[in-house]
Amino acid sequence: MEDNYGFIVSARKYRPETFDTVVGQRSTTTTLKNAIRTQHLAQAYLFCGPRGIGKTTCARIFAKTINCSNLSDDIEACNACESCESFNQNRSYSIHELDAASNNSVEDIRLLIEKVRIPPQVGKYSVYIIDEVHMLSQAAFNAFLKTLEEPPKHAIFIMATTEKHKILPTILSRCQIFDFNRIKVPDIVAYLQLIAKKENVKYEEDALNIIAQKADGAMRDALSVFDQICSFSENSITYQKVIENLNVLDYDYYFRLTDNFLNSNVTDSLIIFDEILGKGFDVHNFLYGLTRHFRDLLVCKAEKTQQLLEAGESIKQRYAEQSEICSDEFLFSCLEISNSCDLTLKTSKNQRLHTEIALIRLCNQVKKKNKPASDEDDILILNDKKQDQKYASGTVIKPESSSDKGTSDAGLGSRSEEKSDNPPVKSELPSIKSALESLNSNGKHNTDGSGSTDVESSGDLESDSDPEPDSFYESQSFTLEELRIIWFRYIEKLKKDSPRMYNILRNQDLLLSEDGSILTLMFRNSAQISDFKSNFKSDLISYIKENTGSGSFVVHEEVIREEESNSVKYYTDLDKLKYMVKKNPALSKLKNDFNLDVE
Repeated sequence: MEDNYGFIVSARKYRPETFDTVVGQRSTTTTLKNAIRTQHLAQAYLFCGPRGIGKTTCARIFAKTINCSNLSDDIEACNACESCESFNQNRSYSIHELDAASNNSVEDIRLLIEKVRIPPQVGKYSVYIIDEVHMLSQAAFNAFLKTLEEPPKHAIFIMATTEKHKILPTILSRCQIFDFNRIKVPDIVAYLQLIAKKENVKYEEDALNIIAQKADGAMRDALSVFDQICSFSENSITYQKVIENLNVLDYDYYFRLTDNFLNSNVTDSLIIFDEILGKGFDVHNFLYGLTRHFRDLLVCKAEKTQQLLEAGESIKQRYAEQSEICSDEFLFSCLEISNSCDLTLKTSKNQRLHTEIALIRLCNQVKKKNKPASDEDDILILNDKKQDQKYASGTVIKPESSSDKGTSDAGLGSRSEEKSDNPPVKSELPSIKSALESLNSNGKHNTDGSGSTDVESSGDLESDSDPEPDSFYESQSFTLEELRIIWFRYIEKLKKDSPRMYNILRNQDLLLSEDGSILTLMFRNSAQISDFKSNFKSDLISYIKENTGSGSFVVHEEVIREEESNSVKYYTDLDKLKYMVKKNPALSKLKNDFNLDVE
């Protein structure tokens, strides 16, 4: 990359000189070439788009081509005529470049207007390329309007900007507008490979892919990073050297973390996270990369979407292999957790702990999905004294069915039992399984390990023969009283973090459908419903399903009608005063006599 004047950066040395060498802007270059071919040239063009994607380059190529006296059949400049040679040597008097960032006053535009009157010395057109045109002041724009709309026949204006929204609509209406796209990663990689071969630079494709992703669609940025890596690696670009120099988090960390999530390995996950922080990586960048990793695994699940993965071939192969062992449900859950953690990270005072909690939740996704029905999941609604006595005597409590509810005081979900705001702790409750497993084949229950108590098969037990524990457990019905216990446990979780929703939900009258699949909640207004549905509904449904084993459960919300409400609540001081005056009109006289304020 050297000449007689020393080193030339790749962005300048390999700047495209023809339409065909412009990367990633095929639709724009085709339109411009067709306009030249048919001689349908406008008096003003506006090239818009992000930095480093070829706006000024296309403007220079377009200006050079329309003045070429010997165009090729493919509408490309010949680079041999006087106009092309003068342009290539930067001495053309027919093509003028103006930086609007430093020439943005009315006086600068007046000088430009004076130059426009002079016809070109060589070629057919005088072309004025105005870069960063959005930097012109409003007065300069207004001074430029008339000339832009009706310039001399030999004048063509080509303006380039990264911020089209800052340009006056009156200017936009006088231009043909071309929106340039960000250059795709594969296109950048292909161009870097071409330059590496010309410069005899050894490279790994995965390394060039990282450079292309870092460039974020800008070819100039990619070429600048390419030069930087060449200097760092002594013309041997490897994946490890690229991630080391650019401070990019290695893909391997995310693959290892995902393996730990699948194995529910919390310890190793936290150790890997600590290693990442120890290398100086920002927590936010880590979460961004983790979320993107789950997204890439998801797109690898189907062949049609694998093209959306922007990575080298070896990395793509690892993604394909790991995506096969990840279920869709697992990836959806991981995406939700990581994205939620990323969104709330800024508000957290301890960002490390906040992220570690998210990692622990990710490790529990597979465990939660595969968790079998355990003793702790058996929910029994029992009075403390009754349950101790009945289990001590070998009595099995059978859940109440929808057809015979209320037939037994000890039945699961009995409507006659009093509602308790402080339900018994789950770990202290005897379970159906433990009760059944302690029954021996003769219908006896061991109370102290040595003695036994006879149990009448036609008495406390509901059937003539002892049921199998698993089948009995699976046959439990889901009742309102069972739901109430779960309900109070759930809202206790909200007491500290969401006191407003806690106060709304704790006064709910739970309405459960006969089949136990639909829960209806009554709210006072639609705002409460909106808050509940946005922030709490999905969590509540998941909590109920986990604690009941219900396969499908629906929560329905309704607004209480005013006539159905037992009492009207008055929130403002004025409303309260009006209500009290209705009860006692003398209060109004008292207020007026003493000139009292409402507050």
